[in-house]
Amino acid sequence: MDLVQGQNLHGFTVLTAEPLPEIDGTAYTLLHNVSGAKLLYLQNADDNKAFSIAFRTPPADDTGVFHILEHSVLCGSEKFPVKEPFVNLLKTSMQTFLNAMTFGDKTLYPVASTNDQDLMNLADVYMDAVLHPDIYRKRQVFEQEGWHYELVAADEAGEGEAGADSEGTGAEAAARPQLTYNGVVYNEMKGALSDASSVLYDQLQASLFPDTPYAFESGGTPEAIPTLTYEHYLEEHERHYRLDNSYLTLYGNVDLNRMLAFLDERYLTPVAAEQAKRAAERAAAGLAPLEPRTLPEQAPVCALGVRRTMATAPENACMGLGYVIGHVRERTRIVACDILLDAIAGSNEAPLKRALLDAGLAGDVQAYLADSVQQPFAVIQLRGLGEDARKRFRTVVNDELSRLAAGGLDHALVEASLSRAEFVMRERDFGVADGVALTMSALCGWLYDDALATTYLRYEDDFAYLRRALDQGYFEELIRSVFLESRHMAEVEVVPVKQADDGEAARLAAVAEGFAPEDFARIEAEVAELRRLQETPDSPEALATLPQLTVADIGPAPVEPAYGLVEGTPVPCIRHTLPTRGLAYAYRYFDMSALAFEDLPYAAVLSIVLGKLATGSHTASEIDTLTNGKLGNFSVFCEIYEDEADPATFRPVFVAGASALAENIEWLAKLPGEILASTQFTDTGKIRDALKQRRIGMEQSFANAGHSAAMARLTSYFLPTSVVRQQLGGVGFYQFLKDLLEHFDERADDLVKRLGEVSHKLFGAENLTMSFAGGDAEFDRFWECADICAPESERPAAALAVPEPKVLNEAFIVPTDVCYVACGYDRRALGAPYTGAWQIASRVLSYDYLWNEVRVKGGAYGAGFQAVRSGTVRFYSYRDPHLDETLARMNATPAWLAAFEPTREEMDGYIVSTVAGFDTPLKARMLVRRQDGDFFSRRSPEARPETRQQMIDTTPEQLHQLAGTIEGVLAKGALCVFGNKDIIESAKADLHVVDLLNE
Repeated sequence: MDLVQGQNLHGFTVLTAEPLPEIDGTAYTLLHNVSGAKLLYLQNADDNKAFSIAFRTPPADDTGVFHILEHSVLCGSEKFPVKEPFVNLLKTSMQTFLNAMTFGDKTLYPVASTNDQDLMNLADVYMDAVLHPDIYRKRQVFEQEGWHYELVAADEAGEGEAGADSEGTGAEAAARPQLTYNGVVYNEMKGALSDASSVLYDQLQASLFPDTPYAFESGGTPEAIPTLTYEHYLEEHERHYRLDNSYLTLYGNVDLNRMLAFLDERYLTPVAAEQAKRAAERAAAGLAPLEPRTLPEQAPVCALGVRRTMATAPENACMGLGYVIGHVRERTRIVACDILLDAIAGSNEAPLKRALLDAGLAGDVQAYLADSVQQPFAVIQLRGLGEDARKRFRTVVNDELSRLAAGGLDHALVEASLSRAEFVMRERDFGVADGVALTMSALCGWLYDDALATTYLRYEDDFAYLRRALDQGYFEELIRSVFLESRHMAEVEVVPVKQADDGEAARLAAVAEGFAPEDFARIEAEVAELRRLQETPDSPEALATLPQLTVADIGPAPVEPAYGLVEGTPVPCIRHTLPTRGLAYAYRYFDMSALAFEDLPYAAVLSIVLGKLATGSHTASEIDTLTNGKLGNFSVFCEIYEDEADPATFRPVFVAGASALAENIEWLAKLPGEILASTQFTDTGKIRDALKQRRIGMEQSFANAGHSAAMARLTSYFLPTSVVRQQLGGVGFYQFLKDLLEHFDERADDLVKRLGEVSHKLFGAENLTMSFAGGDAEFDRFWECADICAPESERPAAALAVPEPKVLNEAFIVPTDVCYVACGYDRRALGAPYTGAWQIASRVLSYDYLWNEVRVKGGAYGAGFQAVRSGTVRFYSYRDPHLDETLARMNATPAWLAAFEPTREEMDGYIVSTVAGFDTPLKARMLVRRQDGDFFSRRSPEARPETRQQMIDTTPEQLHQLAGTIEGVLAKGALCVFGNKDIIESAKADLHVVDLLNE
């Protein structure tokens, strides 16, 4: 539906209408006349449509009130009085994206779907949630999602601990009940603030903007969250969740007329009247109006030498410099700074990063732009600090930036970064539904100035201008003005300290000291009431209020683009026929069967260093510039494809993937081949740099995403495939990597030799299968230019012998305040086949039983169940304050599933949502990779539609039958945990404890 400026439609006035070629469509801004709500409509032909509502929510303290509200409003509303409509939608809708996000100055509620009615349903639930939430009627929502006290059982408290800091005799102190905190956001932030990089960012932002809301932790700190009162929480909702403080977005091929009519009639006009009435009542009562908090601009400050201590491992020491670039209105300057940061610090060969690494200041250097704030800023960060980093960091940065500004900046580097940015924007592979990503981009300007609603969606003009300005000294002047002459900057160091008392025990003891017996009784009663409400199912009448599609609404399966081996190419080639928007993708898959088991970690090292070293024709710096400028992407990694029927049969491959604009097809054909065939491994200093960075990244991942590491390690207890994976990228590889770095000088010569040997074993035409996606002309040109190594008969035959898996049941201590728990086994060992019903069971258990038991009651931030097609059945928890309790709840799963009796409507919902997830549209790159995976796993093209139909046909009886298999899986007792030392060591579970970073 086309609109014109000045048009009035369903209470909205069209303010602007402008073509937006960057989204292949048109952008319109509208204003709802009665309520003052602003709306951005991004019109194009995308059937993956999106809707969102956002509010400006600048915090005034560290209580995380807006983070807690983000969780809370999705826990029931006036029109939809169920406990958790958000979870119901995950279980029943055809959503392709459904979430909510708290930023430093805004809260966003976006949804996406390929179905028009479903998008309308999602918008209905979300609008009622944010405008009419149950938080005013149910204090327990605040307690569940934010925080509440609980009594600690005597056997958990530990003998004598209760009276350690209390007056009175030991017997009196021991008899006094102890308190603890619980709550989803409280536990989430304990996990989030275990990440040193997050702490560094928060402190940098607070130091740069001390007189603004950005000085506060919008997610909340564990110290401050328990100071938030229920009354203040309600007041902040009323103050900020107002329509004249809202930003609505519609994206894609939506039925605009219907959507605007719905928004106006159901919500905007009536709610505007409600909000006006409440404002009048406040005025009549002599109360000040609840105006939304504003966002003042920060005057320039210079905060140097800021130090923040943190209880974490010494390896997590980090440091950062932050420089304010300007105001969001200066869009071209901000884009330019992003390009500049990539050019000078985006790789190991980039000059600023190289200077910092060569100076020995850190194991890794990162630079990035923080642009989702009113005054965007650049960050240069050191991770894994070396000696004298604190003293020399600014000096080294300033010396190198001065050299660059004085004529040392290689314009080819900047040109390469511009080309990379152009490729990324053309590919539009954001990792989420396009409408959601574009909404977040639009808000980077729109939130601060109505005239900037589309500014952050445009890039073509900026790129063209910056290319012209490149040789006119623009970037040299940018270095001077942003960095060297900055009057608005901060320098922050995060200093690790030994596990320190954060004061929580003392605060709780002080509260308990002031409690009378009736106060403890009240806490016990409140927790009991909270548990009662959590355990009471929603009534059929309440559930009936939720909009829901049925199985009949599921459309036909999406048409799968054709792929398969083609004839006439020098090596086997999988040809993909799918639209790629003028881009080409080429993947080289080398069979790793010729490697010995002890070669595997060296293959992983090879994947880390390729592309970072010199080749026979180019220096490392030249390779870096060429891959950035001529290729849209270049990545090297190891992967294993499994046989669905036989756990002992698998195919390990070494993958080199690349993509490029069609005009760079010759580089796509030649450059990856050059890197694979002629990389020189003699520069051991650069190899050491790359390996240090991988070690640091793995250590942060263990602490921040330990559930992934735990699930990967768990499967190595029973799958040969995962034993191999551990050597290539899991705990096994981390231990190899750590030892290699500790003895690097004495092992360097052998490492160079081994990398050469592994390369020789891998990179031959006899081991190679290609995969290509792009136009026919690009395909033909690729093969005209591609250099394919000739087969070598002396290369070794298959030699990979994998040790027998063993169930180890390990618990890895890592620097975090929470735990990540994983348990499971291989269903094939129990004789259980794979069907689409497993996917329905995964959704049922993840969003019903585990959500309620582990997240809602247990306070973990997340939990789930997965049944992998290749065989593994596993449970996991995420940012979990518990271990034994979580395991007990996981072990109770089979009984719950065996007794699961959904209504027809509930079963339809699970099927609809699971199929929708299965059908979610994929970008070209991800579709190519999925199809390649099917090919190497020897999965027929018919398998996918068969699985889809099995999902649609799933019955409750089939789910009951799966409960027996899950019981057998759990009976195997395989368990892996990553997490907090105290939680692990106090657990009753029989675990082999490993202090991973300090062993």
